[in-house]
Parts: sequence; C-alpha cells; structure tokens
Amino acid sequence: MLKKVQPKVWGAVAAVLIIFLVSWGLIRRSHTAKETETIKRKAFAKLDPSLIKNPDAVTARKIEKIQDIFRRKKNAGFNGNVLIVQKGEVLYQNSFGFAHLKEKDSLTVHSRFQLASLSKPFTAIAILKLIQEGRVSLDDSVQRFFPEFPYHGVKVDMLLSHRSGLPNYIYSFPDSIRHGKKYPSNLDVIEWYGKVIPTPTPYNRPGRSFNYCNTNYCVLAGIVEKVTGEPFGQFLNQQIFAPLGMTETFLVTDTSSAAVENRTVGHQFGRRLEKDYYDGVVGDKGLYSTTTDIYRFYNGLTKGLLLDKKLLDEAFKPRSFERAGIRNYGYGFRMHIKEDNTARFLYHGGWWKGYNTMLWVCPEDEAVIIVLGNSYNRSTYDLRELLQVIHGDEKIAEIEKDI
Repeated sequence: MLKKVQPKVWGAVAAVLIIFLVSWGLIRRSHTAKETETIKRKAFAKLDPSLIKNPDAVTARKIEKIQDIFRRKKNAGFNGNVLIVQKGEVLYQNSFGFAHLKEKDSLTVHSRFQLASLSKPFTAIAILKLIQEGRVSLDDSVQRFFPEFPYHGVKVDMLLSHRSGLPNYIYSFPDSIRHGKKYPSNLDVIEWYGKVIPTPTPYNRPGRSFNYCNTNYCVLAGIVEKVTGEPFGQFLNQQIFAPLGMTETFLVTDTSSAAVENRTVGHQFGRRLEKDYYDGVVGDKGLYSTTTDIYRFYNGLTKGLLLDKKLLDEAFKPRSFERAGIRNYGYGFRMHIKEDNTARFLYHGGWWKGYNTMLWVCPEDEAVIIVLGNSYNRSTYDLRELLQVIHGDEKIAEIEKDI
C-alpha cells in the first residue's frame, strides 16, 4: 500500500514545491522591482537643488565672491543665465539682460537657450541608452544603419569619441548637391554623403586620432531615428526629458506652442542672428533648455536614472590619448583628467549663432556650474575665478594653465 501511495505523495510534494518556488520567484521579482522604483523615486525627489537657508560664514563669503564675479561679467557684456550648485544646494542663480535685445524683455529662470554643442552629451546618452537595451552596439559600423554611407570602418564608439575622421558636414556640400533645399535634416545630410561626387575628403582614417567634428553627432542622431523609427526629439523626450522632469527642454525642430514658449534668440555685436541653413540638423546642436533642466539632466544621470553605472563610467572614460596633457574627451563629455586617468572635471561648452553655453562639473566637490548666454561673449567660458572660489586656490593651481 505504501509503495502505491508514495509516488503520489512525492508528486504532490514536488508540485507544491514547484508552485512555491515559482511564487517566491514572482514575489521576489516584484519586490526587487518595487525596491528599484523606490530608489528611483527617492533619487528623482533630489533632482532639484534646494536654496541655502542661513549659510554659514564660509558659504556666505563664497556667495559674495560669486556675486562680484558676475557683476563684473555683466559689465563686460554677459547676457544670460547662471546656476551654480554645490552638494545639492544653490550657491548662486541669476539672470542678466534680455531674451531679445531689441524688445528689452528681461530674462527669467524659465528662459530657454540654444545649447549649441552642449546638446552633444544628450545625444551621447540617447545612444548609450540604445546600447544598454541591446539595440545598438559600440562596434556597429555606420553601414549597419545606412548602407550607402561612403566612409567604411567608422564605428559607433568612434562617432561618440570624435575618432571617426569624418569631414565636417557644414563645409562638405556644394550647392549642386543641396539643390536649393532649405533647412536639411540629419537624414538629408547622411544621404548627401552617399551621393556627392567626389566624396568629401575625410580628415583622417577611422580610429587614428581625435578630431572634434559635428558630423559625428549628426550621424548619431540619425542612428537614433533609424533604430527607433521615431523623430529624435520624441525619443529624447520619452527616454530622457520626461523621466527627469525636464519640462522646459525641446529640440529646435519642435514648433509646438509648448516648445517655443520662453525661447530666446541669439545675438552678436548687438544684432539678432537669423535662422541658419543648418539649424534643422540636430544632435550636434539644436536643443533649447534652461539652467535648471540642465542640472536635472546631469543630476539624474549620475543618480542612475538613465544608465547603469558600468555604461556611465564608459561615457566618463578618457578616449583622446594622442597628446600628453589633462584635456580629454569621453562619450559626449569633455574632461580634465588626473594622473590616475580619471576625471577631475567634466564639462562641455557650445557656440552657435550668438549663443555661448557651458556645463562644468567637479564630481569630487559635487559642484555644478551652468552658464547660458544668448549674446556672444567670451566671458561665458572664463571660469577660472569661479573655480578658485568653489574649489579653492590650491586645487586650481595644479591645472590653472589649462583651464
């Protein structure tokens, strides 16, 4: 009798055990997902810097020095917005001048500036997200996405790190290939490279050396559109802007009322600059944003809300190694490196049609400087005095000649 019952008993036990293990696995997966969501919510809650209340004497002195620096910058012609945050608290935030010089409409914290090349970090993160999802590989050639692209051997990692050797699209095409087309898109530019005869001469062979070139990021934005089947701006909004609460950041190609609200215009020598022929090419430029939204981007990125740490470390890894020195480039980020080849400072600037922009970060001191200008002025890039105030003379003295 026992022998007849035993298989049934063991079968029942096995079934119960399987059900238990499956159920425990589901519960565990659910618990892990909840833990992850909790972590994300806590991180998201800290994306906005808080105002310093009752600063101590040292901090108050630091703020006073920063105010004096920007008072002098304003007198030297700086027209724009600034945000400086350290350890999650606002050291300084202010607006100087006008969104439109002729109309004399004062800038506010909500004023949106064309980021110019400061758009590149966003493009790099968009591609890295696709890599994280397994939809793109760093070793993929451009021909995987655009078979007619005439430059062979160019890989995604070379585009990201400016090691492709590609020629600059802004100077590549004669009127005969443009055929009078106004405001070409990224896909137009990529298609032109496959058409034009003779093919524009590359700067160098792929992978040989670093050469900063806007074509790299034009092609990367094109790859995003090709892989996702979505407009580049839509992908950025869904995958980067919306998750980080960046409600004031849009591509120049977005003409909706929400996108054009609070946009500034670029000026040079006091004159408004009109739309450029290549304004519709994005990825290398083209984002309009605010100082606060740029802070949300960097803060959310480093809190793990967009990429896992391993892939983010790749973005911050120096990849320009031909010349000795502290200046370098990773994936979408410039950097000053230390002796151990890690980044002391991360940064990216931009210039396009009257706009000057700068994001400068010191990870060690948890300091973020964001300066956006819409009337061409070199003082936007001159951060030496600010860095001395924020980081101290001793640290800055080590690299002062290279800032």
